[in-house]
Amino acid sequence: MNKNKQECLDILKSKGVNPASQIDFDINGEVESLSVEYIIDTYMSASDESQLVFVTALKKATQAGQMGIDKFFEGMGQLLLMSHLSEKFKV
Repeated sequence: MNKNKQECLDILKSKGVNPASQIDFDINGEVESLSVEYIIDTYMSASDESQLVFVTALKKATQAGQMGIDKFFEGMGQLLLMSHLSEKFKV
């Protein structure tokens, strides 16, 4: 397992967050769900520098407690979905 991914999972474990928990997003009236672990896995497939930015941002989010962690993963999930939608509609 990637050391950055393991660090993310360790951070979540220390904060009592289940990586299998789902976040729901409303996309044009349809609900899409992404797990916290899926979001982490997707960002861990990026460059080493991007992985470090993700881990650093997660650490910063934990300083705001559970709400910070929730908002962090909601934001990261929204970015993934927007990227997916923009790729889907490229002509």
